[in-house]
Amino acid sequence: MKPLSQLSLDRARKVRVVLTDIDDTVTTEGMLTAKAYAALERLQRAGFLVIPVTGRPAGWCDHIARMWPVDAVVGENGAFSFRYDRAARKMHQHFWAAPEELKRNREKLDAIEREVLASVPGSALASDQPYRLADLAIDFCEDVPALPEADVDRIVSVFEKAGAQAKVSSIHVNGWFGDYNKLSMARTLLADAFDMAWAEAQEAVVYAGDSPNDEPMFAAFPLSVGVANINAFAHRLTHKPAYITEGHSGDGFAELATLLLGARQ
Repeated sequence: MKPLSQLSLDRARKVRVVLTDIDDTVTTEGMLTAKAYAALERLQRAGFLVIPVTGRPAGWCDHIARMWPVDAVVGENGAFSFRYDRAARKMHQHFWAAPEELKRNREKLDAIEREVLASVPGSALASDQPYRLADLAIDFCEDVPALPEADVDRIVSVFEKAGAQAKVSSIHVNGWFGDYNKLSMARTLLADAFDMAWAEAQEAVVYAGDSPNDEPMFAAFPLSVGVANINAFAHRLTHKPAYITEGHSGDGFAELATLLLGARQ
């Protein structure tokens, strides 16, 4: 991972789309700071497409799509995308799975939930679980005392034993049934909503993240950026981001925004 300061201005000028994780990438210790929110707004006002790509739930993503300075949002690690048309006052929603499949998957996830909570002391349902439609989020450090890494791995193994996908974020283990992830839904959204072919996206997109569930994005986009706190998860990553910020969390995201805006000037 090279320091972000080594990114050339010529390469930065090619960026037209900012895809970003939210937790511990835009937020800082659970807070959306004024500095990070202003960075989102500055980017969008300058004409960048700004799209959070998050593990957070559908309920949150409806709010984000409506009220944040963003052009769309991918949620629950790729289960859906929401795009709010402000002029028409209409929310456009695209789900990876049909309603019937979501219902069947929820029954299987409920069984996994019971097994995890019984077998991994100290784990808990994520506080935002009631607002989720497609996945199960197990909290290992957001609202509970931080669990050791071995227990995080045990949670992952319960999901995988049941045939589910499982991804570790900076705060949760998210698990789901379905052949999708952050990348597959982001690609679908860029193509369908913004008419952006994949070859074009690889030149025009920068992705910012901080944890293992961002790894498909780091692998796919040549211009990928980790905020400084990604160093805590570097040993879990096969595909690391190309660049790393000096600042942590929201400060790192603001650092990226400043570089992109400066390159345009």
